Amino acid sequence: MIGEISDNVLPSSSFVISFVPFVVKRIFTTKDSKGGTKDSNDYKMNIFKIFLLLFSFILFSTGLSGQQKTSFKFSFNPAKEVPGYTQVNPGTKYSPEKGYGFDFGTEPKAIDRGGNEALTGGFVTNDKPFFFSVKLPEGNYDIKIIAGDRKEESTSTIMVESRRLLFEKIKTAPGKFQTLTATLNIRYPAIAGTDEEVKRKPRETNKLDWDDKLTFEFSDIRPCICAIEITKTDNAVTLFLAGNSTVVDQDDDPWTSWGQIIPRFLQPGIAVSNQAESGLALGSFLSSNRLKKVMNMMKPGDYLFIEFGHNDQKETGPDDGAYKSYSERMRLFVNEFRKKGGIPVIVTPANRRSFGDDGKITNSLGDYPEAARKVAKELSVPLIDLNAMTKILYESFGTEDSKKLFVIYPANTFPGQDKELNDNTHFNPFGAYELTKCIIEGIRADNLGIIKYLKKDIPVFDPAKPDPFEKFSFPLSPSSPVKISN
Repeated sequence: MIGEISDNVLPSSSFVISFVPFVVKRIFTTKDSKGGTKDSNDYKMNIFKIFLLLFSFILFSTGLSGQQKTSFKFSFNPAKEVPGYTQVNPGTKYSPEKGYGFDFGTEPKAIDRGGNEALTGGFVTNDKPFFFSVKLPEGNYDIKIIAGDRKEESTSTIMVESRRLLFEKIKTAPGKFQTLTATLNIRYPAIAGTDEEVKRKPRETNKLDWDDKLTFEFSDIRPCICAIEITKTDNAVTLFLAGNSTVVDQDDDPWTSWGQIIPRFLQPGIAVSNQAESGLALGSFLSSNRLKKVMNMMKPGDYLFIEFGHNDQKETGPDDGAYKSYSERMRLFVNEFRKKGGIPVIVTPANRRSFGDDGKITNSLGDYPEAARKVAKELSVPLIDLNAMTKILYESFGTEDSKKLFVIYPANTFPGQDKELNDNTHFNPFGAYELTKCIIEGIRADNLGIIKYLKKDIPVFDPAKPDPFEKFSFPLSPSSPVKISN
């Protein structure tokens, strides 16, 4: 493909210029039908041919050289260059012109360990999270990250874009290294081939999920990053997510959704494209061109997980309701995605934390979970009954301990949080983690084709026997890094 041609094979201007005399000679010495050289009467035509040829060469050369790069290799060894890799030092700041660098005012420390192996002989680290960004066109990318230190232990957690978890607490012993691989998705607001784009909310304007670069966030006790490789891939399966704030890539701790945790459980070969946004219902997802965006990006064999209900129930028009507009729009999502060879999956909406006096979860979502089930049955669509599983999950914790799943905290628990948080709808990292495991069990129960992309070490999860909160820990991210100026 033209967009993937290496810079090394682009025709240079010197090549074009050196080629001109040969072409000119050929044109002016073209033989006529009798074997003689054409006379000067053809001079104007020859000049026109030369002009056309030169213009074509210049256009071809300029067009190729203007293509944005789609593959990179970065080494963070401060002392030695690694053949084939771009050496990056801590002072390399991201700029659109450079196209890569450390971002949002963060600057790690570079460590040189020496030795003969340059690729693992040095790394960058810090005791605070740091960001590294690379300008990339829209699409799916395979990434490879080498983490570790020759002399000391390391622990790395790696997120991308708006706190999308890729690797969690990757530990290496002194002298040991891990090569981490994943496939991820980059998207732009523009809908390719049209003059339309996703109609984003004001809060999405600077969201990392929508900008023109891939941003890595490195954190935890001691992240040690030796190298990063990025390669565009056209063969990966894309898992699209359509939903609301219970699915979206949440920007700020402690809010977290299952949509931004699930990439951590997937192997390379599948990329999550989380198109969900806070406050959306099926109707507003449609009217903001988000389904158009999904349809524009998808290819046969891709998946679309659809979870709505929380905001749909707030709609009170004469044609609204679980068995009216909600069901009709759900059918539309399913049918449109199927038309292009995609595989839709309906996810029933997660319960709110709404306990009755009997210690059981009461239904705060009306007929919407049941309407989703009925559409799935009617259209023979795979169903992940997250609503049923979260009821079991919350009740297994009980009225009080279930608060540990949600954004419920006293004032001053987090930096800058001067008010109590009492949110019984949205999840903290632990809650999002447990819901993600419910989603994975749904994938297994439906025997979806993407089951082959689940990591092999994921144990079976029973929402009636959840993970102990006391053993869970998760590094905090800086608050909304897009607000930090370079």
